[in-house]
Amino acid sequence: MQLSDFPPPATPAARAARLLAERYHSESILNHVIRSWLWAEGFAAVEERSDIDHELLYVSALLHDIGIVPEYDNVNLSYEEAGGHVAVALTTGAGWEADRSTRALEVVIRHNWPSVDPAMDVEGYLLETATALDISGARTEALPASFLDEVLAEYPRLQLAREFGDGVTDQAARKPHTSARRLVDGGVVGKLANHPLERSV
Repeated sequence: MQLSDFPPPATPAARAARLLAERYHSESILNHVIRSWLWAEGFAAVEERSDIDHELLYVSALLHDIGIVPEYDNVNLSYEEAGGHVAVALTTGAGWEADRSTRALEVVIRHNWPSVDPAMDVEGYLLETATALDISGARTEALPASFLDEVLAEYPRLQLAREFGDGVTDQAARKPHTSARRLVDGGVVGKLANHPLERSV
């Protein structure tokens, strides 16, 4: 498994999601969302999962944290729900049917669930699994070490621990009814600081 095995989808929605992520995210968070997509594709490969909507997975991964940035920070909604609605707007503009745009909302929201049943939502499962790896260090052993190293060399973690930790802590304080509070109470800041990949490339 190597980075070249997973070219980004060459579609208007995928290109727009990448441009939006580049415009609004810091380099640390941009690298995180790209790594999350790559980890998701890696899990799909090692688990031999078929019938993946790869465009949906890519768009959802690139936009899954955009609700944290000030420009898209919703006064009441959780950051993942706010980000999911950004995905709806983007994919609707790209010509997706309403049901498929709704799937982007669902996948982005479900990435913050404690777990997702792949039989219910395989893309949601893959993104939840991928972000759990990148944020909490879960299941790093499930992907080839050479692939982890290659991805980290291309998309390093930089200041992810501090930036994401600060962002989710701020969200938890202002919106304690949202999943950000659960993440903070669950020790996400410590998990980021002690992440096994923080000591890698």
